[in-house]
Amino acid sequence: MKISVIGTGAYSLAIALALAKKSNKIIMWTESNKVANEFKETHKLKSIVDTKILPNIKVTTNMEEVLNNTDLIYMVTASKYVSTTCKIMKPFYDLKVPICIATKGIEETQQELLSNVIYNELKSRHIAVISGPTFAIDMINNEPVALAIGSTSLKARNMVIATLSNETLKLRPTKDIVGIQLCGSVKNIIAIAAGIISGLGYSESTRSFLINESLHDIKDIISALNGNPKTILSFAGVGDLMLTCSSTKSRNFSFGYCIGSTKDNKKIQNYLDNHTVEGYYTLNTIYHLLKRKKIKIELINIIYDIVYNSKDPETLATFLITKK
Repeated sequence: MKISVIGTGAYSLAIALALAKKSNKIIMWTESNKVANEFKETHKLKSIVDTKILPNIKVTTNMEEVLNNTDLIYMVTASKYVSTTCKIMKPFYDLKVPICIATKGIEETQQELLSNVIYNELKSRHIAVISGPTFAIDMINNEPVALAIGSTSLKARNMVIATLSNETLKLRPTKDIVGIQLCGSVKNIIAIAAGIISGLGYSESTRSFLINESLHDIKDIISALNGNPKTILSFAGVGDLMLTCSSTKSRNFSFGYCIGSTKDNKKIQNYLDNHTVEGYYTLNTIYHLLKRKKIKIELINIIYDIVYNSKDPETLATFLITKK
């Protein structure tokens, strides 16, 4: 089976390595000639993750080659690039081929779930979404991990489970494709808040206080946007939230820690300039999406004011203790 992986970041590589275990032919797309040349010369992506790459994985900048006669596509680019990447894919995309979204986030310009963006751009009716508590490096190191999977068709669901699940990677199906995406997106925002709390010097108890309060808000967001609030209990919900809010491996948490521990805007901006912080962009998108739909979530508003309007980070701790 030929499987296409769109993107060559750390998580893209983790997905590709998992897929390659079953002797599938994996072809990864990158827009970077530098990355493609690095792979051609060394058969590694050392600038991304220094790990051995299986011989049935190939990297190229040629989208036509990537999509020609492919059986399944994994979309693993940053959320802000999904729409433009779909436009590059469109001339070569076959409507019968399922697309699995492994990216977490919401498209900024359209303020749309990524499943909607892909449907609107490519008209695909076979879309799956995977999300859960999985850092790329842990998948690469074959640690036991788990993902929730939602889909618009049985074909998409079954192909993803068949190709991706293995002795260290478990996938659990759910019907709620909306809730999975919202959990995977909003948890990055909460991770920034958890980092802020830790950066301010507060204990794990206070951070757990924040995480617990955020569960109610995430449920409210899912309900308001026509998902199933019970999805918060899935791997995409509580599992991913706990992981991202409690580890320095999380760039969202580390970014929040930077905000909480320093008032130096140059240091904060420097972190953003040197790291991809999905939650930073998702926060802006979710904030304006909720505002447009007249959905009031106070916690999101507080985090937005701290991150985008330089409000005193201590207001987050004050909010937690005074919230009714």
